[in-house]
Amino acid sequence: MEKTSVPLIALILVAACSTPPAGPQRVADLPNIDTAAALRDMTRLSSDEFEGRLPGTKGEQLTVQHLVDQFRAAGLEPGNPDGTYVQQVPLVSITPSGFSALTVTRGGKKESFANQTDVIAFSQRVTDSIALNDSELVFAGYGVQAPEFQWDDFAGVDVKGKTIVVLVNDPPIPGASGELDPAIFGGKAMTYYGRWTYKYDRAAELGAAGVFIVHETGPAGYGWNVVEGFAHERFDLITPDQNMGRAAVQGWLTQEAATRLLAMAGQDYQKLKAQAATRGFKPVPLGMTASMTFSQTRRTVDSQNVIAKLTGSDPTLRNEYVVYTAHWDHLGVVEPKDGDGISNGAVDNASGTAGMLAVARAMKQLTPAPKRSILFLAVTAEEQGLLGSQYYGQFPLHPLNKTLAAINLDANLPMWGRTRDVIVIGLGASDLDDYLREAAGEQGRTLIPDAEPEKGFYYRSDHFNFAKVGVPALNTDDGIDYVDKPAGFGREKKEYYTATDYHQPSDEMKPDWDLSGYAENLQLLMAVGYRVANADRYPDWKPGNEFKAIRDKSLGR
Repeated sequence: MEKTSVPLIALILVAACSTPPAGPQRVADLPNIDTAAALRDMTRLSSDEFEGRLPGTKGEQLTVQHLVDQFRAAGLEPGNPDGTYVQQVPLVSITPSGFSALTVTRGGKKESFANQTDVIAFSQRVTDSIALNDSELVFAGYGVQAPEFQWDDFAGVDVKGKTIVVLVNDPPIPGASGELDPAIFGGKAMTYYGRWTYKYDRAAELGAAGVFIVHETGPAGYGWNVVEGFAHERFDLITPDQNMGRAAVQGWLTQEAATRLLAMAGQDYQKLKAQAATRGFKPVPLGMTASMTFSQTRRTVDSQNVIAKLTGSDPTLRNEYVVYTAHWDHLGVVEPKDGDGISNGAVDNASGTAGMLAVARAMKQLTPAPKRSILFLAVTAEEQGLLGSQYYGQFPLHPLNKTLAAINLDANLPMWGRTRDVIVIGLGASDLDDYLREAAGEQGRTLIPDAEPEKGFYYRSDHFNFAKVGVPALNTDDGIDYVDKPAGFGREKKEYYTATDYHQPSDEMKPDWDLSGYAENLQLLMAVGYRVANADRYPDWKPGNEFKAIRDKSLGR
């Protein structure tokens, strides 16, 4: 046997000593979350000084500067390859005014539907004036074309130039047992076909002049007061055609108004709704026309996503990414309620933005750093229709086919202490649930599904825009089984927040908050991102998921 030379032995020893040590293996071994710093961030971001963080305002300027300062102070690198911490997001602001009533005509009979009370209308077209002129009305069921389910609510009718009335959510299809069939439109769970954004998109693709969705509070998951926000200043991404390909008028009808409108055509709302939930439903021309006008004031807004990076420790894998997302924006200055006109958005989403900063600070302490790079993306204009994350999905700063996962933080952290459970919105969608389940088990906690999947929460925050381009995306919610709290405590807190504080000026910092559970959930989500960043394979969508084919195509599978 040959003797190994001394220089070679030295090289081997140096190589062995330079191999990075194994990182933390358990959730408890990860760096602690600095809750005091998170509380400071939350308090500052939701202060009146930030004026509700509306894009294009002083509130945006203060928010972006705060985020950049905090990322830089934490030692995070700029996330934009141009060497900055920001991605410019060009928006247009549109404020409608001067609404006429929606006038419906049948023969010599006319009936008016009052703005705000009966109908909410708006437009995405970037133009000074909007008009529906004697546009034929068609009831188009749920407004869905889903070939994989052999479903077409527009079969046999050309709706180009017409105005369609459609129902909210998916068609509810019963199975053999009488329960909703999980194989068709997700059963109880909403699919993307049930989202209002899909219905407006489909109407545009079919050339409709107008589209009104019938609002029902139960299925929608929010009240008419939330819908009313559509008739105020709204933002959109600037497109080359100035959004002239959209329907001229988009909007909502109350159920009462829809019932009255259909009765004019000799139709019964409940009967048509039942027919619309059957295979083979055909759209119903109503023999009536609709007219409406309003004006629009426009301004362009140079908004910004904020992005920071923790570069991975593996020379090969550092060009692959795990991304944490949180939207920094809220609703700004609104109609005063009880003398308060600033919609501060403490929970939604100063809590998630502060949480993302806390995870960034903690991950920066890891030695070695994760093998893959971690991106921290604070996006603009989520409240305006997920626009900041949509823009990133269209113009990514880092390759999406090398982005392994998106982990979202949006008003989903427990504010009243620790919980024994973690709600997963869209549980079973991807392998990320498996990472989460393992880490939660180390905390003695369990995963539970969203109790209201029919409300489509999976499609209502920024992770969805990553899912749409194929990236496995995780969105959790705070649990309901609180430690050392009476039964029902968590459910009561959720219901109170939704009814009282959600999108209201009262969403402010509260003296009874206990951030122990907040920190525990952040530790959990940090563990998921850390383990994915060190994994030997890409996480994937589960078989049958609607986004799996997109991912397969992006990875060339």
